[in-house]
Amino acid sequence: MPRSFFIQEISMAHSEQQNTSRRSLLKRTAGLSALAMTGIAGFSLPAVSFAAALSKEQRDNMTPDEVIASLKAGNQRFRAGKMLQHDYLAQKRASQKGQYPSAVILSCIDSRAPAEILLDAGIGETFNSRVAGNVENDDILGSMEFACALAGAKLVLVMGHTSCGAVKGAIANAELGNLTGLLNKIKPAIAATRYDGERSASNYDFVDAVARTNVQMTLQDIRRRSSVLNKLEQEGKIKIVGALYHLVGGKVEFLA
Repeated sequence: MPRSFFIQEISMAHSEQQNTSRRSLLKRTAGLSALAMTGIAGFSLPAVSFAAALSKEQRDNMTPDEVIASLKAGNQRFRAGKMLQHDYLAQKRASQKGQYPSAVILSCIDSRAPAEILLDAGIGETFNSRVAGNVENDDILGSMEFACALAGAKLVLVMGHTSCGAVKGAIANAELGNLTGLLNKIKPAIAATRYDGERSASNYDFVDAVARTNVQMTLQDIRRRSSVLNKLEQEGKIKIVGALYHLVGGKVEFLA
């Protein structure tokens, strides 16, 4: 037989093996989703993994609460050092003709807080925007509206983090070019934070308390400034929630 024949046969076999693995994975994640909702420990909700990409049907069948549970499970894997073995090239190929993310995330620019890694998410699973202090503006709100109203995302997540330099700068009244205006957007959270101890930038307990308040106030601003997102949430089609990532320990704490 010609050598090219064997190469072709091997290629076809490999392709079929990949397709079979992917079909098995999708069936498995669908089953685990049902088990997870019953509260059985050790099971997680669907997530992008290996060569699978989140499909429109999978995403559309998830509720906002299931999306939250999936992200929480991803963070648990991250903290345990048992993250999925993402085949990013396969995910790229699987999602190149369409994307069906389940969530849009607004997080801080801080290099220690990459949302996709902390939540063990793959290519095509989340929309992501990052800005110092995880504050919203018109462009970010428009992006969130696109993600939810047009692209079908079920969750808006605002994620702050501990030891945030932007929050610290706002408390210290730092001034530097355009950064000054950005920090001014965080300052209302300083006044709104109830704290009995030392209210200074050198007290990281206070910094973290302000970071938490800043997330909560950003959620309020999103609902107030975006009638599109507010309406979707009122209709139960999406949820708008906040979280705080703890640099020590690695937990993403979802806020009530």
